[in-house]
Amino acid sequence: MKHTGSLLIVDDNPDILIAARLLLKQHYQSVKTTDNPFEIAGIIDEQRKADQPIDIVLLDMNFTQDSISGKEGFYWLKKIIEQDANIVVLLMTAYGDIQLAVDAIKAGASDFIAKPWQNEQLLGAVAAAFSHAKDKQQVGQLTRQKQGLNQALNTPSFEFLGQSAAMQQVFSTIEKAAQTDANILITGESGTGKELTAHAIHQASKRHSQTFMSLDMGAVAQNLFESELFGHKKGAFTDAKADRIGKFELAQGGSLFLDELGNLPLEHQAKLLAALQNRQITPVGGSKAVDIDIRLICATNDNLEQAVIEGRFRQDLLYRINTVEIRLPALRERSDDIPLLANYYLNHFCQKYKRSLAISDHDMTSLCQYSWPGNVRELAHAIERAVILTEGDRLDINSVVGNIAVLNANNIEQSSGRLNSEVQYDTFDLEILEQRTVRAALKHHQGNVSHAAKALGLTRGAMYRRLEKYGL
Repeated sequence: MKHTGSLLIVDDNPDILIAARLLLKQHYQSVKTTDNPFEIAGIIDEQRKADQPIDIVLLDMNFTQDSISGKEGFYWLKKIIEQDANIVVLLMTAYGDIQLAVDAIKAGASDFIAKPWQNEQLLGAVAAAFSHAKDKQQVGQLTRQKQGLNQALNTPSFEFLGQSAAMQQVFSTIEKAAQTDANILITGESGTGKELTAHAIHQASKRHSQTFMSLDMGAVAQNLFESELFGHKKGAFTDAKADRIGKFELAQGGSLFLDELGNLPLEHQAKLLAALQNRQITPVGGSKAVDIDIRLICATNDNLEQAVIEGRFRQDLLYRINTVEIRLPALRERSDDIPLLANYYLNHFCQKYKRSLAISDHDMTSLCQYSWPGNVRELAHAIERAVILTEGDRLDINSVVGNIAVLNANNIEQSSGRLNSEVQYDTFDLEILEQRTVRAALKHHQGNVSHAAKALGLTRGAMYRRLEKYGL
């Protein structure tokens, strides 16, 4: 039974072409020949178009111009590899010597065959070349899959949009900083788009074709911090049943995004600082340091300078991570962007849920007047819920943002100094007001503690403490 695969034999001696073709045709489905090396590129292209690409080329090293040096063979070897790096080339010559064979392998040939050959020798060399070709194709496929996976991982769910002056300043800073490998700290309230900003920095950088790896520091258990970031060796601790690669190694050559950095305990801050200073990590339970090459991007909604004063954050780590600081404005500070964002999310979720809806001018005005304490994240969630719950063809935004008209009226009344405290409040007890606010945030975010905490500007730990305090 013949093996699948396609060969091309290139030699200026017609007897060699006939002998090689007769032998190899018994074992392989397609065997092409030519005595003119200038035809190689055309044959490779024709075979590719016919969906029977050339796998192996048997290439003579000496043609009419030069009889013994092998220079022509090296020239055409280079041309073949440039045209298709997956093709495996076997070089042939009647003037073989060890140094020529070594040079051929260094130049990219798979093997070196001296003429005249033994049939078994030639068949064995071609069989090995086909095995090599299969390995190269698999490696190429894996590389393409990795590139596709990286592209999928590096593509955020939403676009990073803004046309206001505040956002144009952010975009300008990103453009300048992204071209360097400087560490970047992104600050701003919860929901302002810090992860989208990190993605934008990565995509604008020279590392954009490599991995973008992210880790929410607030979600990492303290006892797993080192394992998450640095990896561990099998048996390093009770549940370490296999080696694990940490986020630093997974992001090698690319960007590492550490979100909610303000939640990192002091003892872990020291370990992170050491890794950044030394550009090395050591997996838990390992003894060999691993060099790291990553672009670090951090984000926080905490005031790290105040945290330094309070002793909650290391000053030397703060200096290390914020070579460039990018502050994201709250949505209320860039209300000009609300129509752009609202329509973008409306189109996105209408496509997702197969709806056709529009926002009325009146509702758009209401959206622009609302303060959006949860920022862009709250706006996106509000639009999504409205798309799901709306029954007609006009988006009913009031059904998911409470009575937005009342909220806007309250905002206007407060800003104009006409606040009637007797209407708005039945108590000024801060504990009671805090309890009501936490309860309202939980209800608004349908019991999602993480989202409610972010909307309130709290860490998860602080949120859980209040839930326990008020028995919620």
